[in-house]
Amino acid sequence: MLPQVDDTGSPDRPARHTELGSFGRVCRLGLATRGNTFLDIQDVLSAVDRGVNYLNWCGHADGMSRAVRSMSDSARRRVFVAVQLGARDATGAARELEAYLGELGTSYIDVVTYYYVEHKDEWQSIISRGGAAEAVEQARADGRVRAIGLTSHQRPLAATLAASGRLDLLMIRYNAAHRGAEQDIFPLTRSRKMPVVAFTVLRWGALMKPTPEDPAYFVPPGAPQWVRFVLGRPDVTVALMAPNGRTELEQNLALLDDWRALTADEDAALRAHGDRVRRRGGAFP
Repeated sequence: MLPQVDDTGSPDRPARHTELGSFGRVCRLGLATRGNTFLDIQDVLSAVDRGVNYLNWCGHADGMSRAVRSMSDSARRRVFVAVQLGARDATGAARELEAYLGELGTSYIDVVTYYYVEHKDEWQSIISRGGAAEAVEQARADGRVRAIGLTSHQRPLAATLAASGRLDLLMIRYNAAHRGAEQDIFPLTRSRKMPVVAFTVLRWGALMKPTPEDPAYFVPPGAPQWVRFVLGRPDVTVALMAPNGRTELEQNLALLDDWRALTADEDAALRAHGDRVRRRGGAFP
């Protein structure tokens, strides 16, 4: 199991780094790419030069895959590359892993998560005979995968599977509008010293937009403040930003130069807006 250690945190200055098992120190501000965002190779390498070393790759050839491919062996060892695995059977998982390793030009992937496991029967398929776990766990034994995780929106299911002993970390949704992990996930992962990677920290951009219920004085802040909200939770090991282009990336990287907690008033205002966004946002749990 990969322990989470809050090494330098305090109430007014959350930890900037945490130890991710024997891998070493990870910056808690992580970088993700998605199919609908664009970062070029220099954008990614610039973020790495600034200290970002958790790279969550979308699985399609892009600036992040080219950046990892360009790294020397020593540079590659200083970053943690994470991918999400869609296959549920061993044959498909083995094929997917080989494709990822090939595109990234690397001999190993640091973190592989079973992607969007939303139902118990999906997990049963993964761990059954001939399931994806056979290939992924063999790859871990061979050194081609270092850690195995799970990505899910379903908090009770994720909490149950976290206790299965077959996972090293969880990748879950957490933001100011979706705070259920504070009750459903964090107590368990805290007790098990299991890292948590938070995604959808902007709730698909909705947190940056006004709602009809907003007080007259309220102007929703930009992405960095919502990322800061997530980073202020010590149970979150890595908060993933997914900027679209260099301008958005630089806005988020500015957090590294102004690393602090929200004030109590700021935190309360963001939580209140998160509640308004959630009420207006439909059926997402």
